[in-house]
Amino acid sequence: MPRRASSGGQGVSLSGPTEFEAVAADDGLAGSGLQGDGNPAPDATAPGIAGRSLWAIAWRRLRRDKLALAGGVVIVLFILAAVFADPLAALYLNIVGRGSETFATAHNTPPRNVLDELTLLPVGAFSGASAKFWLGVTPQAGLDILTNLLYGARTSLVIAGLATALSLVLGVLAGVIAGFYRGWIDGVLSRIMDVLLSFPTLLFSLALVSVSSIITTSSFARYAVIVFVLGFFSFPYIGRIVRGQVLSLREKEFVEAARSLGAGNARIMFREIAPNLVGPILVYTTLAIPNNILGEAGLSFLGVGVVPPTPSWGQMLSDAGGFIQVDPFYIFLPGLAIFITVLAFNLFGDGLRDALDPKARR
Repeated sequence: MPRRASSGGQGVSLSGPTEFEAVAADDGLAGSGLQGDGNPAPDATAPGIAGRSLWAIAWRRLRRDKLALAGGVVIVLFILAAVFADPLAALYLNIVGRGSETFATAHNTPPRNVLDELTLLPVGAFSGASAKFWLGVTPQAGLDILTNLLYGARTSLVIAGLATALSLVLGVLAGVIAGFYRGWIDGVLSRIMDVLLSFPTLLFSLALVSVSSIITTSSFARYAVIVFVLGFFSFPYIGRIVRGQVLSLREKEFVEAARSLGAGNARIMFREIAPNLVGPILVYTTLAIPNNILGEAGLSFLGVGVVPPTPSWGQMLSDAGGFIQVDPFYIFLPGLAIFITVLAFNLFGDGLRDALDPKARR
């Protein structure tokens, strides 16, 4: 989606249609003089029309993908559950007649009569699910599983989101600089990314997080290390994508036009080229977040991630692993939450990639 270079309010018109304008022609939005409803289409050359049509075309294509839209709805629900975990948990506790409890007090004073006094296992089937505990309680501690899932969603989202943001910042910077300058700068940055991609990320993550937990017992420091490990070792993926895009974009006419108007390298990279990378960045984000959710869950499951009393889906899986034979329903719930969330992000990411790909055909 190349932009027109401008300087001092004077636009530089570039010849030839953009890739999205070609898609518009294929979709019947341009070239035929008609809109989708049969009415005369507005002039595509009118100010603002072409710019707005780029995302309008992508949205029009995305709406056709029902699986992607379903994934998007699940993602929104997941985010809302994470953001509003406190009021949702309070509402749930009031509905079931446990309004005096809070998440903190539930961890300090587990409710009585929900665990067997001898085995400390939930009383009843499905982890002791009942009118007061809709999804049951955890073995030994007797904690409400539904509230744990709500707060675990927040933990997983925050860690995955921060790790993705870190990988985006590092990857976009490295990719733009490498692709724009080429030469020895490109060689150095590309080799660094190749080395990071060759690392056994899981083993290195286990070692680094384990060492950090020995050095400091601070929960914040532990989370910071998890975010750093997940974000730092994944930035080469977006870095290579951005580099390839920049290598192509730097040869476009709008870049030459900006340079002829006196724009410096920094302006060309971050004001002219970078806005054309929004599509790949959005697609990468929707695919990186579920990978980081799985990464956090894996580290927590192996005992080097999030630790109690802070809940996370991976930590719940780790805790449930010891009771899989006597209480299999407990491990099923966080596993199902992870599966649905990751599937939703992947479906939406695939749909968004197809919608933003001007060469895709529906």
